[in-house]
Amino acid sequence: MVGRIRLLVSAGAGALLLASCGGSSAAVTPAPSPSAGGLPAGLIAYASSKGISVIDPLTDKTAVIAPLPGGGAFRVAGPVWGPAPDVAYPVIYFAIHDDRPPERRTTAGVVPYDWLFRADPFTGAVVPLGASADFESEGPFGLSANSHFLAMTVGCCTDYQVDVLDLTQRHASIKVLTRPPAQPALFTQGAGPGIDGLIAVRGFATGAWYFLNPQLGVLNHFPLAPGPDDGPIAFSADGTMAALSLPDHGAIIEPVNLRPVFPSPSRTPGSTASPSTKPSASPSPSTVAPRRVNSRLPHVDALAWSPDAKQLAVAVNGGIQVYNSSGKDGDKALKSYAGGSGVTALDWSGAITGRTLVGIKAGPNPQSFVDALLTATKLPAAADTSANRPFTKIYVWAFDSSQASPIASITDASPTVLVKYPPLAALVNFHHWVASETWALTGGCIRYRVVVAGSIAPVASTFGLQSNTPCLGASTSASPSK
Repeated sequence: MVGRIRLLVSAGAGALLLASCGGSSAAVTPAPSPSAGGLPAGLIAYASSKGISVIDPLTDKTAVIAPLPGGGAFRVAGPVWGPAPDVAYPVIYFAIHDDRPPERRTTAGVVPYDWLFRADPFTGAVVPLGASADFESEGPFGLSANSHFLAMTVGCCTDYQVDVLDLTQRHASIKVLTRPPAQPALFTQGAGPGIDGLIAVRGFATGAWYFLNPQLGVLNHFPLAPGPDDGPIAFSADGTMAALSLPDHGAIIEPVNLRPVFPSPSRTPGSTASPSTKPSASPSPSTVAPRRVNSRLPHVDALAWSPDAKQLAVAVNGGIQVYNSSGKDGDKALKSYAGGSGVTALDWSGAITGRTLVGIKAGPNPQSFVDALLTATKLPAAADTSANRPFTKIYVWAFDSSQASPIASITDASPTVLVKYPPLAALVNFHHWVASETWALTGGCIRYRVVVAGSIAPVASTFGLQSNTPCLGASTSASPSK
């Protein structure tokens, strides 16, 4: 099944997940030091075989933000830049899928989870935002973000869903926005600028492009006419230019008018709406001709504009190339980075004030969070037998550990407790248990109380994605009724 998934993603989604093997050999030309007051040219974040790193395009210096293990242990989506509550500068978001050998009935292994992380390059904090067991796909792809929403595609074999996270809310969780058969299968391809948070998507079945409004749950008219195999796409910060990756022969830059797209049809607050294919506006046609970006290149895996839109960075052939956005087709790259390092994606931040490259700090390896979850969800030895597994019951409750909660004291899944505190859906998967719902596990101060029972005497424990200890050292309340 894995081979089939890889084929479908490569053909239908523009090979967003697959990295090329080659790399650029062009030397990097030293540049003058940036202003001590900030990073006016922003930072280029990228994913490579080393992990998540950043480049200062003014000095050409690089720094690893979140190291990742080699050997194809994890599939990476992103990185992308986006806002974070209470943070004055952009931070990095990326997703991973645990691609290590899965467990079987008679052999040890992992439970394959999808993870979404946020990395702050200036504090070194790497924070898990959510985890979701994923037995069917190769993980998220098409990770896109703007100043309001982050979006990504997850799924396999026509059953592709779009998951979103509101980046403006402190306690937001990842939500499934579209999922077949109730909504069309869509591929996320990029993010429009602005607080409206529009996400560029391409229909799996038709190849038609739309702007998806995560806030209203509607599909808007797309102002360009990309082909069914084109993508991804990147928009300049002012919404006047778009860079589109082609199936082959590099990318194309063309003018775009996003203003007519931003106003979206209103609906009653609190109501729900399935994405509709009815367009909400039509853009004004442009008289400026599109232009190619080095048509000698193969398919470009990712594109990103500089803050002033004078340069375009592309991830291609396993490296990074930066082009003059007003240049001619065939012009050489202005700069090349990370050649042959397996670069799969990149994003370019806006200008960052009050921070310099000196202040960048490396964070922990995200694998530590992944392995901690596997440890926390491992069945007790007495329950992990061929005789006991069929009778093992898993009860999981979520609670906010920043305040006292009776859930933190649950020791048994008595009928009284189950009525008063309905548990999350969970099941046994060979040697571990998993929460059944998509993105059921979230980070922050959320902790999970677990009781394993049925085949053995009840065993209770507490864990969290970010930490097993409660936030702020909050004490638990009195034990709940049995």
